[in-house]
Amino acid sequence: MEELALGVALGFSAGISPGPLLALVLSGTLRGGLGVGLRVAAVPLLTDLPVIVLSVTVLAVLPERAIAAGGVLGGLFLVWLALTTLREARTAEVPEAGGGAEARLRARRTLWQGALVNLLSPHPWMFWLTTGAPLLVAAWRDSPPGAGGFLLGFYGLLVGSKAALAVVVSRARHRISTRGYRMLLGGAGVLLLAASALLLAEFGSALMA
Repeated sequence: MEELALGVALGFSAGISPGPLLALVLSGTLRGGLGVGLRVAAVPLLTDLPVIVLSVTVLAVLPERAIAAGGVLGGLFLVWLALTTLREARTAEVPEAGGGAEARLRARRTLWQGALVNLLSPHPWMFWLTTGAPLLVAAWRDSPPGAGGFLLGFYGLLVGSKAALAVVVSRARHRISTRGYRMLLGGAGVLLLAASALLLAEFGSALMA
């Protein structure tokens, strides 16, 4: 359950945090409709696979203390990310893009842009090398279902939160509440702080053992 809770917290935080993929989800919804936005939201399910495989392959051959050290670094990275998110929540604006109906070619282009942006972005690589992979490897060694729960929670909320925002945009394109968006970001920052505390407690004790 702990791994699942971590996955949910991290996935939700990553899903609604400002970034190029979220901007493409919203702009794709505005340009091509809800279907385009939902497809772009699901891009991480495809593009993250090589990132996960490479990160886990590297860490799987390392000793326990190396994985614990990586987990501690990941926890510290999440502290920084949480503080950054809380600061951004004060002044964040809902990402905007030009509206209007676009051709199918434009919609497909948006989808490919989303895939390319997510694959080349440093954020998935930083997350999996510093946080996701150490947690996933440690969970797998302890209990494979726990590792599966982490992946399920993470990607369920990562994709689900972006998809939910796409639905909101499609139904109320010009009535999205900035205040509500800032509150969501603030909640994401709190979840990141909680996740960082869990990571530091788990891997810090293993590192000191």
